[in-house]
Amino acid sequence: MANGTGPFILKSFAPGIRTIVQRNPNYWKPGKPYLDEIELIAIPDELSRVNALLSGDVQMVIAVSPGSVKRVKASSSHLIMETKSGLYTDLVMRQDHPVTGNPDFVLGMKHLLDRDLIKRALFRGYATIANDQPISPLDPYYNPGIPQRAFDPEKAKFYLKRSGLLSTRLPVYVSPAANLSVDMGSILQEHAAQIGLKLAVNRVPSDGYWSTHWMKHPLTFGNINQRPTTDLMFSLFFQSKATENEAGWKNPKFDRMLIEARQTRDEAVRKAIYGEMQWMIHRTGGIGIPVFISLLDGYDRRVRGLQPVPLGGLMGYTFGEHVWLDA
Repeated sequence: MANGTGPFILKSFAPGIRTIVQRNPNYWKPGKPYLDEIELIAIPDELSRVNALLSGDVQMVIAVSPGSVKRVKASSSHLIMETKSGLYTDLVMRQDHPVTGNPDFVLGMKHLLDRDLIKRALFRGYATIANDQPISPLDPYYNPGIPQRAFDPEKAKFYLKRSGLLSTRLPVYVSPAANLSVDMGSILQEHAAQIGLKLAVNRVPSDGYWSTHWMKHPLTFGNINQRPTTDLMFSLFFQSKATENEAGWKNPKFDRMLIEARQTRDEAVRKAIYGEMQWMIHRTGGIGIPVFISLLDGYDRRVRGLQPVPLGGLMGYTFGEHVWLDA
C-alpha cells in the first residue's frame, strides 16, 4: 500500500509503548474506516493483556493463550475469536549436521511427536493435527492424500537404533519465543527417555533466540506463520537457497518443481505439483510439524465487524479498517 493511501494517519508513535492513529478522511474506500481513532498499546505479557481486556482498559487483545480462554469466556462482556491458521511450531533438525541430518534419525524423531497430546494438553484443542509438511488444510493446494504419520515410540526406536544414535545425548533448544516449544520439548524429552534416547532440553530467553539459537544448533524449534500463497511458503522456507530454510534441507528436484508450478497455467497441474512437493517434505524434510495452531483473539462484545483471517491475529492485522464499536 502506497504511503498516504491507508485507512489511518499516524498521530503519535512511542516505540515499545503505544501508537495512535486517526482516520484518514481521504481514504479511497467509501465509508471506511468506521473508527475515528485507534490507540495501540504494547503489552508483551499475555496475562497482562488479558487483565487489561477484562478490566476494560482495552477493547481488543491479540494472542490469547489457550489457558486463558476459559477465563475470558467466563466474562459476560467479552468473547474469544478462534481463527484456524497455518501457523506452526516445528522441531528443526539441521540437515547439514551428521547427527540430525541422518534420514533414520529424522524419521525416528517425527514418530516421537505425540500430536494428539500436544493438541489436547498444550493447545486445549485450539489446533489442527499436522503431518510434517507446512501446507495446512486451509490452503486450496493442501494434499489430503498423504497418510497421517502416527505417534509410534516403537517405530521411532527402530529408526533411531538403525541410525546408530539411540544412546547419543543430544541438546535441543527451546524458548518462549517459539510458541509452546518449551512444553513440546518436555513432552519430546519424556517420550525419548522411554526408548533410550537422551535429550537435554535447554531453555533459552526469548531475547536473541532467533538470531543466536534458531538454525544455529542441530536441534531447535521454529515458529512459522502462514504466508499468503503456497509458493511463498515453499520459497521462503524450503527452497535450497532460501536464507530461512530452517533445516538446511536441499532438494534440487523440489527447486525445479517450484519453478514449474509458477510457470504452468494449468491449475490442476499446479495442484499436482504442489501436492508432490508436500510429499517430499513429509518424507525427507528436516522438520517435524505436530499441529497447526489456531489464533486466539479476545475482544469486547461491543466490537463489531471482526472476522477470522488466517494470515494473522485480529483479521490478519487489518482489523482497523473493518471494525466498529457499538455504543
